[in-house]
Amino acid sequence: MITVVGNLKGGCGKSTITFNMAVWLARRGQNVITFDLDPQATLSDAIEVRREEGVQPDIKVYRSESDPARIMAHHQGEVLVDVGASNLWAMRQAIAQADRIISPVPPSQADVWSTARFLDIIKETASSRNKRPEIYLFINRADTHPMLRESDETEAALGTLPGVTVLKTRIAQRTAYRRSFSEGRAVFELSPSGKATQEFLDLMEPLYPELVSTGKQPVTRTSKKGA
Repeated sequence: MITVVGNLKGGCGKSTITFNMAVWLARRGQNVITFDLDPQATLSDAIEVRREEGVQPDIKVYRSESDPARIMAHHQGEVLVDVGASNLWAMRQAIAQADRIISPVPPSQADVWSTARFLDIIKETASSRNKRPEIYLFINRADTHPMLRESDETEAALGTLPGVTVLKTRIAQRTAYRRSFSEGRAVFELSPSGKATQEFLDLMEPLYPELVSTGKQPVTRTSKKGA
């Protein structure tokens, strides 16, 4: 399955989500590869740190110069694509092959507008396909203060957009995601029992129900260093 993780507006957290998804899939025995088609190369940087630290499993990442369309077409397994508006050509190429598109949306009206424009690009790019990709939206970097309503308002606004599924799980604005990402580890590797881990596992449940139903939990972090 080819899953594109993207949005037009920067800062939505797509690289962090893609990285955590890749590690989660690899730990469940899936043959997963990733594509970092964003010029900022944030996903590639995190994977490089992971390799330097010797954390297993290793995650394969390709850049835009690797002929992504050919590799995606021939890979037998899971494909995750991290792409944003800074490379619209690559975004359109990825959408053209995607089975589904996952878009993290921070809680703001500006991000709702950006997501609506992203949906226009998806519709235009996939117009000639017999089967259009499934589109999933969810609130990322959600408010943690109970008195703030922006996450609720954003989720309600996303629900008015046509042709999408709005996932009820929210990923909150937590330091655990930034810390684990900077160390080249998934959030569930760094803090297996933390709130951030539970949020992420809840997000995976509707996206990969066949893997969640196995009951196999993510393994805690391991490293070759000192072995």
